[in-house]
Amino acid sequence: MKALNSLWARLTLIFTVIILIVVGAIALWMSRATATEFRQYITRSEVTAYGMERLAAYYRAHGGWEGVEDLLKNGVVVTGSRWGMMRRPGMPEVRLSVILADANGRIVFDGVGQRVGKRLRANELREAIPITEVGSDEVLGYVLIALPGAPQLGSSEQRFLTRTRGILISVAALAVVLGLAISAILSRSLTAPLQRLAAAARAVAQGDIGKRVSVEGTSEVAEVAQAFNEMTTALEKAEKLRQNLVSDVAHELRTPLSVLQGNLRAILDDVYPLDKAEIARLYDETRILARLVDDLQELAQAEAGALRFNIVPTDVASVLRAAVARFEPAAEAKSLRLACEIPQALPEALADPDRVSQILNNLISNALRHTPEGGQITLSAAAREGFVEISVADTGEGIAPEDLPHVFDRFWRADRSRSRAGGGAGLGLAIVRALVEAQGGRVHAASEGLGKGSVFSFTLPTR
Repeated sequence: MKALNSLWARLTLIFTVIILIVVGAIALWMSRATATEFRQYITRSEVTAYGMERLAAYYRAHGGWEGVEDLLKNGVVVTGSRWGMMRRPGMPEVRLSVILADANGRIVFDGVGQRVGKRLRANELREAIPITEVGSDEVLGYVLIALPGAPQLGSSEQRFLTRTRGILISVAALAVVLGLAISAILSRSLTAPLQRLAAAARAVAQGDIGKRVSVEGTSEVAEVAQAFNEMTTALEKAEKLRQNLVSDVAHELRTPLSVLQGNLRAILDDVYPLDKAEIARLYDETRILARLVDDLQELAQAEAGALRFNIVPTDVASVLRAAVARFEPAAEAKSLRLACEIPQALPEALADPDRVSQILNNLISNALRHTPEGGQITLSAAAREGFVEISVADTGEGIAPEDLPHVFDRFWRADRSRSRAGGGAGLGLAIVRALVEAQGGRVHAASEGLGKGSVFSFTLPTR
C-alpha cells in the first residue's frame, strides 16, 4: 500500500491506464475500419468488373441515360466468388441498389430514395464510381453503390483480414510495452527531484541548514528547488545572525556586569565605602545595561516588522529644522557648528515623522561623538526622482575604506578600544538602517578616508 501511495507509482499507473485505453481504442477502430474498407473495396471491385461495362454499353447504345430505369430497377448484379467461399451452381445472384448520375452529377436514377433530378452531394461524388469508355478518360456518368453491411468474404480475403488483425494486435502490444517503459522512465524522472527535495528537507530538519539541491526537472519542480535553496540560504543567514547576536550580546553585557559584580563585592568586603558616589557609579552601569536592552528590543522589532509606523505626507524641512534646534545646545557645548541646508521646493516624503526624527537623532549623535571641537555638522536634503535624500555630513574622524561596508552592522565599531559608556553599544546605526528600510528607503555611508569626515545619507519615498 505504501508503494501505491508514492507519486512515482501513481504516475506510472495513470500512464499505463491511459496507454491501454488509447492503444486499445485505436487498435479496435483500425481493425473495424480495415475490415469495413476492405469489404467495400471487394464490393466495388466486383461491381466495377461486372456492372460498369453494361452501363457503358447502355450509354453507347442509347446515346444517353434515358430509360436506364429498366436496367437498374432491380439493382446491379454481382456474381463474383467474393460473395462466398466458392460460388456453386444454383447460388442466387446478389443485387445491389445504386444511384446513377450523369456526367454533371445530376441524379438520373435513384434506387435508394427519391432524389431524381437533384445533384449528388460533394461527399457522394467523391465516393461515386465514374463510368468511362474503354480506352478513354471521358466520364459518362457516376454510380453510387449502396454497399451491404457485411458480405461474406472468400477464403483468401478472410486470410488477409486475419493477418491484418494479427499485425494490428502485435503493433498495439508493442506500443503498450514501449509506452509502459517510457511512462516508467518519465515518472521516475519527474519524481526523482522531489525525492531529492524530501531528503534535503529531512537533512535541514536534523540541523544541516547548509543543504542545497540542484535546480532541475520541470519548471514547477525547478521553481520549488530554487525556493528551497533560497529558504536554506535565509535560514543559514538567520542562524549566523543569531549566533553573532548571542555572542555580541554576551560580550557587551560582560563588561557592565563585571563592573557591577566587582564593585558590589568590593563594597561587601569593605574595600569601597557604601556612599553615594559609589552608588552613582553602579547606577551608571545599570543605565548602560538598560540602554543596551532597549536598543536590542527596538532593533529586533524593526527587523521583524513589528514596529508600528504612521506613514503620512511629511514635511522633511520642518523635521530637519526641529532636529537642529534639539542638538544646538550639545553642539555649542563641544564648540561645533550645526548647519542646515534645505532647498526651497522640497517635496513631502511618505514617512513616519517621529521615526524620521529618531533616525536623525541617531545620526547627529553619532556625528557629535566623532567630530572634534571646531568642526561642523551639516544637515541637508535634496529632491531625487521618486524620493527625498537626507544627509548628515561631518568634518570628524572619517571612516577607513575597509570599514565602510560594516558601519551599519550591529555592535560594530571602528575603534575597538572605545568604551561603551562613551561610545555606545554599536547599535545606533543598525537601528537607523532598520528604520529607514522599514519605510521603503535606503541608507548609505561615504567617507574619503580617515580624518576627512563622513557623510550618512538615507532616502524616503515621495508621493
